[in-house]
Amino acid sequence: MNAYLDFYQNLGIVLSLLVVATFFLAGSVKGVIGLGLPTVAMGLLGLAMAPAQAAALLIVPATLTNLWQLAFGGHLPGLVKRLWPMLLSVFLGTGVGTLWLGMAGGQWVVRGLGAALLLYALYGLWLPALRVSRRHEPWLGPVCGAVTGVITSATGVFVIPAVPYLQALGLSRDELVQALGLSFTVSTLALAGGLLWRGALGGAEFGASWLALVPAMLGMGFGQWLRRRISATLFKRVFFIGLGALGAHLLVSG
Repeated sequence: MNAYLDFYQNLGIVLSLLVVATFFLAGSVKGVIGLGLPTVAMGLLGLAMAPAQAAALLIVPATLTNLWQLAFGGHLPGLVKRLWPMLLSVFLGTGVGTLWLGMAGGQWVVRGLGAALLLYALYGLWLPALRVSRRHEPWLGPVCGAVTGVITSATGVFVIPAVPYLQALGLSRDELVQALGLSFTVSTLALAGGLLWRGALGGAEFGASWLALVPAMLGMGFGQWLRRRISATLFKRVFFIGLGALGAHLLVSG
């Protein structure tokens, strides 16, 4: 436990409180709309620390909440059979991106994170629902997976273009929730492998990530309670507006 706390002691009280508040907020967003934990976490923590450090903190909360998300619904075997080319490309794209780009910090990585958040927000706010024909899935899925993997390796955000692609497949609500959980799980594990290979995910970071699970789970519980009491449409609109503003700030300020 002391090794886990040493990481937060090195961060200082202000940054430690930011981590707790960020994961509570990110968990709340995921509890309401079923996604957004790594996106919110990377966006907010990216304001105050290196992207690689922020990504290391989200590994355990993102992995466990995504495993929980994909475990329920009864569609997992069919989704794995349908989506495995995309999922394999996500994993390979993240590996290639780690070797090629990595997440070494610097202004270009922060701006890349801002661009990814802004694109996702613009898609969520204004672009119409897309539809992908089954005959295009064999080639489009791997392309989207590979691009998602490269973006993941550089920014820690794995929603573009994976989420719009999955939403365009015409899945039922339960299938979509499981498909998102499956995609996010593969992306998180691939990201963890890349961070481990680059030496950015050691024992202290892994332990600190376990502690970040606590506010994330509390936030998810609060978000699920809140989901029953507010309009999901209104919440999504506010979420995307805030995400867009955050992305624009990171893109401009670096």
